[in-house]
Amino acid sequence: MKKTALITGGSRGIGFGIAKALAKEGYNLAINGVRDESGAAEALNELRELGAEVVYCQGSIADAADREAVIEKAYSVFGQINLLVNNAGIAPRTRLDLLETTVENYQEVMTTNLEGPFFFTQAIGKRMAHAKQNNHAFEAAIIFVTSISATVASINRGEYCISKAGLAMTNLLFAVRMAEYNIPVYEIRPGIIATDMTSKVQEKYDNLFQSGIALQPRWGTPEDVGKAVASLTRGDFPYSTGQVIGVDGGMLIDRL
Repeated sequence: MKKTALITGGSRGIGFGIAKALAKEGYNLAINGVRDESGAAEALNELRELGAEVVYCQGSIADAADREAVIEKAYSVFGQINLLVNNAGIAPRTRLDLLETTVENYQEVMTTNLEGPFFFTQAIGKRMAHAKQNNHAFEAAIIFVTSISATVASINRGEYCISKAGLAMTNLLFAVRMAEYNIPVYEIRPGIIATDMTSKVQEKYDNLFQSGIALQPRWGTPEDVGKAVASLTRGDFPYSTGQVIGVDGGMLIDRL
């Protein structure tokens, strides 16, 4: 029986790179997104061409009812989820200085980037634990996609940094909790990745790469992140639950 992965934000950007990598690994895919299915049709068809059975589960992870609907649809189609990839996230609608940002900005980012993944993981983690108790051969894992912003301070999008720092701790918490069921939990921490989100500040990052911000002087790609996720799901890190895998071109290495 093929394994199933549920990927939030899986029809574009980093999530789509992850979805393609997992399709190549033989996973069936439950793809979550907020767009209508017609808007994601091209991406879904590309995944099917890679051999995956794909179901689209529309909904916002920031909304409790949507989270429940996404989970119910995925389980009704596939019967089980072996891998949860918490990838969906947003940047603040407006980049504002730390002294000027609004309650609305803060709450929207935190609800989507932190509260949503926490309770989404809680709900699916319960199901994974139950499946493991009933069948010790059941294999499962959970991955959080965070950002270098978990530790790198950006004062014009502080709410985003706080959300990713909180998600990094969420990884540790669930790694501890799910260890009882031998279900590993990991964090993937991307650097500067070429996506719709970063396209708005392309010139800024182009200049930073030219000035040596990363040891590997290029933009990261969604495929770079996908390869890291695929490696984790193959079991290449069987004794590393809770660990952080950086996909940042060596950006965060301290240098003199």
